[in-house]
Amino acid sequence: MDLYQSRQPQDFLAVATPGAGKTTFALTVAADLLSRRIVDRITVVAPTEHLKTQWAEAAARAGIPIDPAYSAGKGRTSDDYVGIAVTYAGVAVNPLAMRIRTERFKTLVILDEIHHAGDALSWGEGVREAFDPAARRLSLTGTPFRSDINPIPFVRYAPGDDGIPTSVADFTYGYAHALSDHVVRPVLFMAYSGEMQWRTRAGDEVVARLGEPLTKDMHAHALRTALDPKGSWMPAVLEAADKRLSEVRRHVPDAGGMVIASDQETARAYAGLLKKITGESPTVVLSDEKGASKKIATFTESDKRWLVAVRMVSEGVDVPRLAVGVWATTTSTPLFFAQAVGRFVRARSRGETASVFLPSVPHLLEFASDMEAQRDHVLGRRVTDEDDIFAAENDLLAQANADEGASDELEMSWEALGSTASFDHVLYEGAQFGHSGEVLAGSEEEMDFLGIPGLLEPDQVRELLHSRQSERARRQKSEGREDRVVDSVEQLSTHQQLGVLRRELNGLVAAWHHRTGQAHGITHSALRKECGGPPAAVANADQLGERINRIREWAMRQSS
Repeated sequence: MDLYQSRQPQDFLAVATPGAGKTTFALTVAADLLSRRIVDRITVVAPTEHLKTQWAEAAARAGIPIDPAYSAGKGRTSDDYVGIAVTYAGVAVNPLAMRIRTERFKTLVILDEIHHAGDALSWGEGVREAFDPAARRLSLTGTPFRSDINPIPFVRYAPGDDGIPTSVADFTYGYAHALSDHVVRPVLFMAYSGEMQWRTRAGDEVVARLGEPLTKDMHAHALRTALDPKGSWMPAVLEAADKRLSEVRRHVPDAGGMVIASDQETARAYAGLLKKITGESPTVVLSDEKGASKKIATFTESDKRWLVAVRMVSEGVDVPRLAVGVWATTTSTPLFFAQAVGRFVRARSRGETASVFLPSVPHLLEFASDMEAQRDHVLGRRVTDEDDIFAAENDLLAQANADEGASDELEMSWEALGSTASFDHVLYEGAQFGHSGEVLAGSEEEMDFLGIPGLLEPDQVRELLHSRQSERARRQKSEGREDRVVDSVEQLSTHQQLGVLRRELNGLVAAWHHRTGQAHGITHSALRKECGGPPAAVANADQLGERINRIREWAMRQSS
């Protein structure tokens, strides 16, 4: 505010982490400009229909009546309003009508999540044409910009170190800064691993552990197998997340949780699993359609435990009581990750913590470790590499809300056969905390971390994580179990025995792949052909042991 009032600029870009109060800042600026008659009207441009209503409600609390139902087609609105709220898509449909309105009055234009003006060339051109005559323009964003060739209107660019034009923010307020100011909650990322089994289009059956070094395709198939509601991974993770929510609600009684799903079919399936776990039907929001905003508003005001959403409860949607999240979507870009996690970090009082449950997938864990990174908009760097982390998310929302659960191509190339879940570690402030060895879902060791109180200062969270980890290690040492080698897998329970044998087999198959270049699935199929028996995920101990011995024989023969 001090910076804005001292400069009184026509254009101002504020980049601030989700939950930092961009809406409050913008409306405070608007009220000040209205009171000094610098502007007569307000126009808010938001990404979605729901956010138009949210802006109107927030503005009403600030004493600024805004019409969220305005459309360029009707031209006029009630004299009771001093402003309107529209979407970027709505502006692009009829920018000339918006320009005429902007010229008629001294107008402040608030461009919420301004990076959307670069989503499509027509959107950017429409925004520039409509609001070029505005007296003031205030641009806001809380998520990483993309690298592309579409300039964002009313954003200043300056050559970067490499000479490429890069966006310049007037004010930047990152997650790390907001956390130190107690504006946002600290986030505990609960990472879960486990064994995944699937069948490829060629009929090969593959077994791999989530989070282990895999090819890009195997990572994608392992993640989809984990998120399959018919497997064992999702029910176990949802149950763990509900236990965490119960712990948080001991201190924050109205705390809620949200599952972010990939599509409508899986969203309904996850809702069914949650009902079995909690005995309560969760709120399900399938798309940004009529009635969705009302569902979100009702959930926000209630004390219901769970909300299941298909992507839409991400950017800008304000549900302050959300404290626990489950990442159950294959969408995995830095932009969407920042938007989604931003739904859980908004602090209402000091000491609240947020918990987000993630699959142990390398790029997701990297995003979690890099939450405080600031990214500017880079022009002239055309997106051609499919691995570019800023690759545009074209049509993802449309795909998520399509009738089918997945594309025909994917259905043909992959079939989930089974999955198991195990607690991997907690990621907090970029550091990992956990116990040595495999920590089974539902175990006492898992509860060491799920049972962390939901009302702690950031430094208390850090100290407690350290103490839980070291206390368990000391206990194992005193019991003589530290680094103990089991003489025989027969000393273990059947479940543990099979887990040890499968991991050993998968490790040998991975080593064989690195030595020979042969795909994991082909190796597993060759072992089954020579030794007989069913897929590794359902093979018994003798069959797994025979395959382990056989692949060792192969290695010895090749070495000799």
